[in-house]
Amino acid sequence: MTVLDAIGHTPLVELKRLPPPGAARVLVKLEYANPTGSMKDRMAVAAIDAAESDGRLRPGGTVVEYTGGTTGVSLAFVCAAKGYKARIVFSDAFSQDKGLMMEALGAEITLVRSGGGGITEKVVRQMIEEARALGGRPGHWWCDQLNNRDALGGYIPLGEEIWEQAEGRVDAFVHCVGTAHSIHGATRGLRRRGATIHVVAVEPAESAVLAGRPGGSHGIDGIGIGFVPPLWEPEEVNELMAVSTADAKAMARRLASEEGVFAGTSSGANVVAALRVAERLGRGATVVTIMVDSGLRYVSTDVFRRERGR
Repeated sequence: MTVLDAIGHTPLVELKRLPPPGAARVLVKLEYANPTGSMKDRMAVAAIDAAESDGRLRPGGTVVEYTGGTTGVSLAFVCAAKGYKARIVFSDAFSQDKGLMMEALGAEITLVRSGGGGITEKVVRQMIEEARALGGRPGHWWCDQLNNRDALGGYIPLGEEIWEQAEGRVDAFVHCVGTAHSIHGATRGLRRRGATIHVVAVEPAESAVLAGRPGGSHGIDGIGIGFVPPLWEPEEVNELMAVSTADAKAMARRLASEEGVFAGTSSGANVVAALRVAERLGRGATVVTIMVDSGLRYVSTDVFRRERGR
């Protein structure tokens, strides 16, 4: 057994205090129980395994990726476990805790400056082009997460685990969209088990491009890239829901202080949306969402500093 065998089979727990009276049961999958503290460990090992198997990534090679940090941490972790080098293109628009984690895991970071403009399409596209250039070097393999279909396969077991842990009682699945791999993969895993579910895709209210609105700057790490992801499959979801940065951060704080669930901002957005769905479905139904990563990745940001900052 290696550290990579610790990926997956994370707990599914019920929120006891946040759902209002009469609402559906809300279950959250604690993906921060994965080795690096996020669900992205699943896609990182799936993508690297596939690249190894077909020869795109060879022994002694270097893995290259653009990332808001969470994917980069997971790729750096898998590279460290397997003996590869990691070159990560990152930005100061994202939590710098993630940059420190990537460096601790041995990654070399190229930083794209945001100019204080937050997470925008321009920043993301600059990161992509930098990674494209690095990935063209000899011995380098560019993961290119937005266009990497192998990554989706890493999330199919996530849906299967949810179905088993919920004992086949899942009426709605709510999840945020970054690359769209995790929502599509988990949905397929659920449907493979025969689930007939209502799937809700969550995006930042400030950049609700899936709903046809203009892209804009927001502060929810890991989602809302400012343009429609290349592998987005709208027919796979039943509903789009927008959540503001302020609401996502406030919910992350409430999750920690009222439920003991210490998760990041995209997880906060997931729960905001899940509670809306739970109120609509009512007692007797079950809504499931994902705690994408740990709140430990956001301790240097303003997410958990509201009281001290006033």
